[in-house]
Amino acid sequence: MIWSTESVLPAGTANVVPVSDSTARVDDAQQLPLTGERTVPGISEENYWFRRHEVVYRALLHRCSGRTVLEAGAGEGYGADMIADVAEKVVGLDYDETAVAHIRARYPRVDMRLGNLAELPLDDESVQTVVNFQVIEHLWDQAQFLRECHRVLTPGGELLISTPNRITFSPGRDTPLNPFHTRELNAVELSELLVDAGFRVELMTGVHHGPALRALDDKYGGSFIDAQIERALAGEAWPDQLTADVAAVTVDDFALESENIDASLDLVAIAVKDPAR
Repeated sequence: MIWSTESVLPAGTANVVPVSDSTARVDDAQQLPLTGERTVPGISEENYWFRRHEVVYRALLHRCSGRTVLEAGAGEGYGADMIADVAEKVVGLDYDETAVAHIRARYPRVDMRLGNLAELPLDDESVQTVVNFQVIEHLWDQAQFLRECHRVLTPGGELLISTPNRITFSPGRDTPLNPFHTRELNAVELSELLVDAGFRVELMTGVHHGPALRALDDKYGGSFIDAQIERALAGEAWPDQLTADVAAVTVDDFALESENIDASLDLVAIAVKDPAR
C-alpha cells in the first residue's frame, strides 16, 4: 500500500471482492481500518497492493512447512494465518496494540505478541524461520532488527524478507515517497545489510508485473500504479473501470524473477544463518 485511500473509497467498498480462501472470511466488523501503513484484504481499491503482498507469501510458503515461524511485523494477520496452514507453530509480533488484538481475535492459530522489532521478545535460537514482508522499510534501525533476527534463528534457519525496491518505488529520490517508510533499499543495499548481520544471501529475486498487468500499464498510459495513486490523492470517487481492473488482479498476475532485479517492484530475499564453524 502506498497511501491511505480510506478517505476516497466510495460507500460499500469494504465488501468482499472475489478472492482466494485467505480473504474469503473478511467482513466489515472484523476489518482493521485502512490507514496506509498496512494492506488490508477484502477492499476492492486495495486489491492490487494486497495481491502484490500475497504473491510473496504464496511463493515462499513451502519454506515454512513444519517449522516454528516468527512473523516479525504481522500487520493485519492474514499472512501469519496463511503460514499457520503449513507451519508447526506461528508466533506473530507487532508493536501496534490494535493490530495485536485484531489478530488474536481473528486468527486464533497465531501466537500473537506485542513487542518491539528492535528487541525481539524471543529466546536465542528459538525459531527456524523469520518472515518479514513489507516491514523493514518502516524501521528506524534496520541493522539492529536484522541482528535480532539472526539471534533468534536456529543454525541453518532462514529469514524470508521482502521490501519495496527503492529504485522503482521512489525513483530519483533520497527520501521515500511513502510517509510511513523510513528508509527504502535497492538489492545491493539489502544484501549488504543482511551480510553485515551475519546472514548468507541464498536468493535475491524480485516481484514483477506479468502479462496482464503489463497490459494494464499500457491501458493506463504507462503505469497502472500511477493511475491508482492519482485517484487516491485526488480525493474523488474512482472510475468504475479502474475499480474493476484493480479488483480483478490476482496473485497469478505477478511474477518472481531474479533477472533484471533493479527493475523489480519489490525485492524478495532468502537469507540463511549458517551454523558456526
